Amino acid sequence: MLSRNHSEVYARRLRAVLLRSIPLLEARGIAVVILAGVVGIMAGILVTAMSQIVQDLHGLLFGVQPGGRLSGMFSLANPVQALIPAIGGALLGLTVIWLRLRKFRTPVDPIEANALYGGRMSLTDTFIIAGQTMISSGFGASVGLEAGYTQVGSGLASRLARIFRLRRNDVRVLVGCGAAGAIAAAFDAPLTGAFYGFELVIGIYSVANVAPVMTAAICASLTAEMFGGVPFPLELSGLPQLTASQYVPFLLLGLLGGAASIAIMQLVTLIERGFNRLSVDASLRPVIGGVIVGLLGLITPQVLSSGHGALHREFAMNYGLTVVASVFVLKLAASAVSLGSGFRGGLFFASLFLGALLGKAFAGVMALVSPATGIDPSVAAVVGMTSLAVGVVGGPLTMTFLALESTRDLTLTGVVLAASIMAAILVRETFGYSFSTWRFHLRGETIRSAHDVGWMRSLTVGSMMRKDIKTIDASTTLGAFRKQIPLGSAQRVIAVDPGDQYVGVLIVAELHSDPSGGDVPVRDLAQYKDAVLVPSMNVQAAAETFQRAGAEELAVVEDFTDHIVLGLLTEGHLMRRYAEELEKARRDLSGEG
Repeated sequence: MLSRNHSEVYARRLRAVLLRSIPLLEARGIAVVILAGVVGIMAGILVTAMSQIVQDLHGLLFGVQPGGRLSGMFSLANPVQALIPAIGGALLGLTVIWLRLRKFRTPVDPIEANALYGGRMSLTDTFIIAGQTMISSGFGASVGLEAGYTQVGSGLASRLARIFRLRRNDVRVLVGCGAAGAIAAAFDAPLTGAFYGFELVIGIYSVANVAPVMTAAICASLTAEMFGGVPFPLELSGLPQLTASQYVPFLLLGLLGGAASIAIMQLVTLIERGFNRLSVDASLRPVIGGVIVGLLGLITPQVLSSGHGALHREFAMNYGLTVVASVFVLKLAASAVSLGSGFRGGLFFASLFLGALLGKAFAGVMALVSPATGIDPSVAAVVGMTSLAVGVVGGPLTMTFLALESTRDLTLTGVVLAASIMAAILVRETFGYSFSTWRFHLRGETIRSAHDVGWMRSLTVGSMMRKDIKTIDASTTLGAFRKQIPLGSAQRVIAVDPGDQYVGVLIVAELHSDPSGGDVPVRDLAQYKDAVLVPSMNVQAAAETFQRAGAEELAVVEDFTDHIVLGLLTEGHLMRRYAEELEKARRDLSGEG
């Protein structure tokens, strides 16, 4: 195996050879677009391969015929097949044990990488997530492959960007290109993939990013078509014209989709906590989850795997309200148990399927309470599908373009966008997270989007504080203080006890004008006694501390238990440094400088 130093040497040589061979690569913008096209092709090939591997597993394990889908089956061919998800859980448990023995950290996904690490991703993480996702979905767990798709596309894009030593923002853009290509290939929808990259992975749409992201999405979609990728199973035609009176019910459906998405995310968390409370090792939890999912699959295979076949059946057939509601509950339970027990995957496709069921149920209820409204079940299914998915996945434009590229109905796209915005507003104002960022929150992270906040973590109190500070014994009297620290010699002094233990901040001008007697110890006149900073604090945490204390300057101590004074930081200097770094990040994002 090549050492890290050898790999870096070969990477530098490759880059040098390419730059000599292809002079256009010296133009940074053109180079990024060319690399984005390469990333798109790789994403298209890998997405198609992963999908085919899972389909082959379904054929081998469940007897699914070529061209068929596991979730599209009306029943399992043999009740023994209900044990297959548990076997998949056992295999996944073995990978958990192996990762624990190798002391692997929690893998970093594209959103977290772009938010905190400038787009740096590990190929090891990428292969681990891809393998676990294929095992989970291939053995019938109710999870989607989209998390694995985006991880593979973005992970390889990150490595390629680092080989060519692209600057931080270009690495982030190329990671977004990888995710965009993966989604475009998975759904045969370039616009959907591109806006997935913009909204969810890069965190912002800008003119400078259009060319590389769209290039990656188009190349991935064409590559997937070339290699026989299966398109998104939503083919609708002859949809009725929408009337103005139907917009209000569909906006209500959008709100219902947003509320349902919050409930789903909370349910997954609740079940995950329930599994964590079980007195069993984490490696055994997927086995228990697999048993439950297998039993649900005996009722209807529609709950198994991602749900492509089941979604196609919902749009092709007109089931009654009771059947639709039952499948909704069963699929929700299967997805929540799968993720809560430790299967690897996401809720992307599950949210589409659940949303379509919600829309059909809504149309059924409207047919009973207000038949004059004339809500078409298929239209309601599309609106419900995108609304619920917006709440879970995020990205209203992403889901709107998915509806547009799937139905090719521009009129329908308008109401889909309106309902998606309603869902997004409800989730943002009442919950504040998508499924990905909610799971970051549960881990203690504060990420709410893919906006680059990694530089904020490197801008710490320790890097900004002044170390040339004056200190004085806190027992010094006011009279002695005035003699030792004449007015104008300093603005502030730190009062300390023996051993440089922090007591408080002394404002020199205030102590010289204080009417107290000269025998009063300065300890009694010190300010901000309970408000201190520590070197590891980032700029955001420090600013919040300044705001709570109402202070213009605070002491920096070694830690919160041992208050040994290290330096001092003023709020004005903190905000100036923050503004400088923010402007630098803005210039990097817009491609200036």
